[in-house]
Amino acid sequence: MQEQQLKETYLSSEEIFDGKIIHVQRWQVMLPDGKTAPREIVLHPGAAAVVPVDEDGNVTLVRQHRVAIDKTTYEIPAGKLDAKGEDPFLCAKRELEEETGLHAENWQLLTTLATTPGFCNERIAIYLATSLSQHEQHTDEDEFLNLVKMPLQEAVAHCMNGDFTDGKTIVGLLMAERVLNAHAASPLFDPANIQRASAPASSRCTGK
Repeated sequence: MQEQQLKETYLSSEEIFDGKIIHVQRWQVMLPDGKTAPREIVLHPGAAAVVPVDEDGNVTLVRQHRVAIDKTTYEIPAGKLDAKGEDPFLCAKRELEEETGLHAENWQLLTTLATTPGFCNERIAIYLATSLSQHEQHTDEDEFLNLVKMPLQEAVAHCMNGDFTDGKTIVGLLMAERVLNAHAASPLFDPANIQRASAPASSRCTGK
């Protein structure tokens, strides 16, 4: 089946909720057969997340309580873009420093994750950060979190046995392990080969 035979076409929208982080709209779309249907869409500015791995193979995770699911989670450092159109790479650097106090010399874009495409347009750019140095942590006033450092392989095991349930964290940890293992197995392996062509050019970078 061709893509055009699957495509839903946006027709119009009405505002339902205008919040600080999300906006909810009701869209009318045209279906491939020409009929119309409503869609409730959550609009999100986007976010960036980081898998910071040190020279000993340890990853730094953020432990915090998520009231929406009433659960304390282990997550990779992350945060939303400050404004629509902000470079996710700049957001990733900012969030890593704010939440962990870490700076990274080397950055690698792993993927851009569509978190819940059934009803939300949020995309999270996930980066691997290496060659780390420790600086001062400065979280937001309403952020209460603990930092946890563990071997990357242990963190991946927690993903595989269901201990870690945050989607971006699972994707980031599994992809980071694959990239680092491939690099260790073959010195000629270039992690840049997995960069996504759809990522902004300024986000597809290695360096400070």
